[in-house]
Amino acid sequence: MDRLDNTVRPYAWGSTTAIPRLLGTEPTGEPQAEMWMGAHPGAPSRTPRGTLVEVIDADPERELGAEAVAKFGPSLPFLLKILAAGAPLSLQVHPDLAQAREGYAEEERRGVPVDAPDRNYKDANHKPELICALTEFDGLCGFRAPAEAAALLDGLGVDSLKPYVDLLRAQPDAALREVLTAILTADPEGMADTVTEATAACARLGGPYTPYAEMARDYPGDPGVIAAMLLNHVRLQPGEALFLGAGIPHAYLYGLGVEIMANSDNVLRCGLTPKHIDVPELLRVVRFETSDPGVLRPEASPDGEEVYETPIDEFRLSRWVLPGETARDLTLSTPQILLCTAGSVRVGEHGLLPGRSVFVPAGEKAEASGEGTLFRATVIV
Repeated sequence: MDRLDNTVRPYAWGSTTAIPRLLGTEPTGEPQAEMWMGAHPGAPSRTPRGTLVEVIDADPERELGAEAVAKFGPSLPFLLKILAAGAPLSLQVHPDLAQAREGYAEEERRGVPVDAPDRNYKDANHKPELICALTEFDGLCGFRAPAEAAALLDGLGVDSLKPYVDLLRAQPDAALREVLTAILTADPEGMADTVTEATAACARLGGPYTPYAEMARDYPGDPGVIAAMLLNHVRLQPGEALFLGAGIPHAYLYGLGVEIMANSDNVLRCGLTPKHIDVPELLRVVRFETSDPGVLRPEASPDGEEVYETPIDEFRLSRWVLPGETARDLTLSTPQILLCTAGSVRVGEHGLLPGRSVFVPAGEKAEASGEGTLFRATVIV
């Protein structure tokens, strides 16, 4: 197995303190948003044998196992991250596999450069994801019931929001699509005035309106502030998680968590961003249906592994809270990344403190001991 040396991405929304605090290092004053663990070409983990991409490419079946290669191909199908949100991420959705393949092929046919700012599809893969809170973690996930969204908007007392309120109450089955479309296609100056007025009301009213006043401080005048009120606000406690499937609008707001996703970079944005928003393509991908956020809590197995169950196979996330008494055999026939988030853990010959991780090839002996919390990322074959 190999100890991983991982890249921290300095996105503007990142916390300046959360990842340094976890790692026990001094803050640099710059945002530190995500630490990537895996074989994504954008920032592959480094090992003594080369980057993890190079290690896997040299012998995919040795590193990933024959079953994983047969099912997912000769590359690691997941990307593991530590995510630290100091400000809201963009309000976004991800395509399903068929939509991603179709969208990628169409942009390739039109010759849109893969790094173009108006490119929607960076690859032909879907991007289901799971976020597990390490601290209190605020996010948005899925549409509220139209009547609930209408009541929240109506409570602001902003006249220019009245048409949306009336539509949500009169035509609940069609209203979510119509209202989101109207918000994203409204006159920019008029919508900015509406957001400013709504923000002042949110700050004055507090309570359930507080998250929207806070996101407006980071994105003043952004129509995503109004769009966000159509979604469920969720506050996760440490150890709780959210699974985000295709077409579900969502945004992470504040907090530190472990995130795992299929190895893709396909994002369609709805707001809370200065980046490109393709409204027609967004409307093709969004699932306009109300949903419960579905907070996940781990299910414990007899051997102490706590598993976050999801409906996809590209990744499986679990954790071990090791008591320091006996070693645990974590050997699998599939590849795995083991990440320490608390305490002090030893995996094989590697001592792991919080934020440190190892890659374990398929079938390689992996024994964990110590007192701490260890997350395991692998696949289902």
